[in-house]
Amino acid sequence: MNILIKNGTIVTSNRTFSSDIYISDNKIAQIGNSLNISESIDKTIDAKGFYIFPGGIDPHVHMHLPTSVGYSSDDFESGSKAAFWGGTTTLLDFVTPQKGQSLTNALNQRKTEAENSLCDYSFHVSPVEWTDRTEQEIKECIKAGITSFKVYMAYKDSIGLNDDNIFKVMQVVGKAGGIVTLHCEIGDKIDELRNELAENSKLSPEFHPVSRPTHTESEAVKNAVEMAKKANCSIYIVHTSAEKSIKYIEEAQKTGQIIYSETCPQYLLLDDSKYIGDFKDTSKFIISPPLRKNEDQEALWESIKKGVVKTIGTDHCPFTLEQKKNGIDDFRKIPNGAGGVEHRMSLLYTYGVLENRITMNKFVDITSSQAAKIFGLYPQKGEIAVGSDADLIIWNPETKKTISAKTHQQNCDLEIYEGIKTIGAPEIVISNGEIVVDNGKITRNKIKGRFLKRTI
Repeated sequence: MNILIKNGTIVTSNRTFSSDIYISDNKIAQIGNSLNISESIDKTIDAKGFYIFPGGIDPHVHMHLPTSVGYSSDDFESGSKAAFWGGTTTLLDFVTPQKGQSLTNALNQRKTEAENSLCDYSFHVSPVEWTDRTEQEIKECIKAGITSFKVYMAYKDSIGLNDDNIFKVMQVVGKAGGIVTLHCEIGDKIDELRNELAENSKLSPEFHPVSRPTHTESEAVKNAVEMAKKANCSIYIVHTSAEKSIKYIEEAQKTGQIIYSETCPQYLLLDDSKYIGDFKDTSKFIISPPLRKNEDQEALWESIKKGVVKTIGTDHCPFTLEQKKNGIDDFRKIPNGAGGVEHRMSLLYTYGVLENRITMNKFVDITSSQAAKIFGLYPQKGEIAVGSDADLIIWNPETKKTISAKTHQQNCDLEIYEGIKTIGAPEIVISNGEIVVDNGKITRNKIKGRFLKRTI
């Protein structure tokens, strides 16, 4: 489809300017005023009064995640629909093998599971054990287009690795020029605290954050930073939530060590008071790391402004109330996760840009451009430039909404942002040159996302 967008205000990570955009063959073909277009135009969009952003990239989602209570409630189709609705056009999900399964086999299986995604997508691959084949399997994944590998410092009874094996992963990935992403929590200490609480019959959701205090995250971050330095490996800390964690990351960045930090809207906007109340109201906030204190929120906002935190993901992984009820008598059995992929852009625009916490250019940077640069997608994604994929959001700065489980797109009856008001939302979303959201509604066009093969 050939599309001409006229009179819009283009916002990138480093520029804001008025210009027209011409889209042809799924790419941005021209940018400028008084464009010379010889082809027939299928659709002209008047974007006067609207902003034009590059399509959002969510670097941290878990669609169709298998758990002991069943799969997370969004599969790739429903989750990518929610992503489009909110202005996100590219997703980075995860490959988590079974013990004994090769990384390459697990990657191929996950690619099959993601074939119904409407969005373009790629993956971080997680080594969940170290065997005599792991090094070669990591190299094979890199050849297959994967540049990032996730390790868990918690959950050692299932998918987590001990420090010795994490270091081995860092050495292999670092030598290849890739990046290791880390879930940073001291799992052994958390298990100890959880068991102590259980022994004292403290098993309601209010004790979830007690079992995962900030130092269990920050100490893990400190350990990860030290290991990465020795291994000469770039690292990316997922869902950073604690003020002390930010301090360790910033100190290392100042020495020139390549460390990226991600946080999520829930850690910027919600606090641990959410764990007090009835189970049906509190269980939806069982996520790990847990919601923190106001001072942690303020530290995170400041770190975004300073460029210490580079990206905003969502850790999108919703579960229904029925699934959460598996832990109604024991918070340790509540599946960890919540939705958010469709609200990320509006929340950050409303409570970041409009409250003068971040600039419009920083908004684009943290929701799109930095993720593309860090994970090998730039300038194909995350940019408005000639030759880039035509992934664009035409943003209406006046649209007012109230978030509700009754109206959200994600396939879940729970909503952690219930009742929160937003200003600003996508009017039109374009993915690979096709209009996928128009006037706030998903189009009926059958859109098929692509697996994005990345290079180091």
